[in-house]
Amino acid sequence: MDNLEILNEKVSQVLQQYNSLKSENEMIRNELITLKAEKEIKDQEIEKLSDANTMKDLEIEEIVNKIESILG
Repeated sequence: MDNLEILNEKVSQVLQQYNSLKSENEMIRNELITLKAEKEIKDQEIEKLSDANTMKDLEIEEIVNKIESILG
């Protein structure tokens, strides 16, 4: 095997590794996009539940105030 063949083989190996890493990178990028979208949905749900919890706290406070005013 002469130097040109060795170089050609090495370049082919590098290209194979590059293509493999490029593919893996794309898969990871897609997974990241999916995870970010899922996080956004969960963040929205948490905010919605937090708002609902605040409203429930206000309702409870109003009920307590009504009971206190009745009891006097």
